[in-house]
Amino acid sequence: MGTPAYQSRVSVSSDGWRTPTNHGIAGGRLSHQPRPDEEDSGPTGPKPRPGFGLRGPRRNPHVLTAESLAALTLPVGDDGVIIGIDPQNQPAVLSLLRPAPMEIVLVGSMWMAQTLALRTVATGARVAVETARPPAWGQMAQAAGGGQQCVSVFDVRQIAPQGPSVSSPVLVVRDMGARPPRNQLAPSPWQTVLTVLPFLGPRSPQMLGRADLVGLQRLSPEEAEVVTRIMRLPENVGAVLPTLSDNAMLWCRRDGGHQFVMTQPTEAETNLLGGPRRMD
Repeated sequence: MGTPAYQSRVSVSSDGWRTPTNHGIAGGRLSHQPRPDEEDSGPTGPKPRPGFGLRGPRRNPHVLTAESLAALTLPVGDDGVIIGIDPQNQPAVLSLLRPAPMEIVLVGSMWMAQTLALRTVATGARVAVETARPPAWGQMAQAAGGGQQCVSVFDVRQIAPQGPSVSSPVLVVRDMGARPPRNQLAPSPWQTVLTVLPFLGPRSPQMLGRADLVGLQRLSPEEAEVVTRIMRLPENVGAVLPTLSDNAMLWCRRDGGHQFVMTQPTEAETNLLGGPRRMD
């Protein structure tokens, strides 16, 4: 018997590929292929191509000349944690996490330290707390991260290496009173150590002198004199430190650079931590 009209034959090429052929259908067209007059048109107009749809309108591409490139600008804001507003009522951004190790000393309350920790978590970083009062940090640690383990709390001298990286930076908070023991963690890139001091102690001048950044809440006049000398602040700035409100801070560097900041807690922060305060 001859080959039926609907049956296809297969030929094998020299490279091994199997190629279907059909001599039983007029013109050699396979049964699933459209006729030439059906390929580009349909009853209502141009026929959509599989996976591409209808051809849209064609316009000339927008070309930018080389001379115009210098006029392009890309607005980029500061990168970091919004810690409040400055005297010009603009957002004050603190770059807490950097490619190099960083040390910060905060002379102030646990409230301020926890507010900074919560806002650091909001940027996607992890927070590790070494503290002599774990229960005071436990509620905040459970609330941070929406159920994810973003904040870890350790007893004094029980903190382990945190493995910071560019994709997982770490803020280490050391809350152990005015005489904290020596930090056991080695300095690491993308790891910032924030030491909280309720007031200035015997070792505080040394800590302030080697810190990359110092945050100050309200101080006594005697403490203000010490800080003014160590941080090379103008005398008129140091004179303001004893008069700061509970949510006001002065952030300063060893080179004399300084910035007053007003920290305004959000409703969620107030519900969790309470209102601003200088002492806990």
